[in-house]
Amino acid sequence: MRRTGTSRRSALTATGAFALGAVLTGCGGGPQSPGTSGGTGARTVALRAEKALRAAAARDSVSLLSRYEQAAAAHPVAETGLAPLQAAVREHLTALGGPAKAPGGSPAPAPPAVPTDARTALKELAGEERRVADARTVALLDAGPELARLLASVAAAGAAHAYLLTELAKEPLE
Repeated sequence: MRRTGTSRRSALTATGAFALGAVLTGCGGGPQSPGTSGGTGARTVALRAEKALRAAAARDSVSLLSRYEQAAAAHPVAETGLAPLQAAVREHLTALGGPAKAPGGSPAPAPPAVPTDARTALKELAGEERRVADARTVALLDAGPELARLLASVAAAGAAHAYLLTELAKEPLE
């Protein structure tokens, strides 16, 4: 048999170059015709979804911050332990693009009444931190890379807060 001049190595190289070209073309951010998926309409929908995820996460932070403030006001004995966690929640809210306080136009829903027992209040606050952290973890599936990293970081911090609040509830609060 006679050699055709195409070696296995050159065929694999050509196939790899073709595949790389196809991948780079598919990932390009260039303009697309209106009939193709991934056009401007799809980007607009994706941006709106990101904005909605970010707004929902900010609302959760506003609610959480309000609960911290109420717990600290109702139980001054726990205020020292709550202050750094409350400050972290405020920073999370800022990172999510929300205001440092609840927006003036639409007040945040009133959180439930704070229990009269400080330990119970701390345990409920820990449960709320877990709920919010879980919700942010689920939201990762729909978030873009940048927002997903932020949500993952804030969810991890929330899980740590839940642990710290649970431990704080075990300590003597006097």
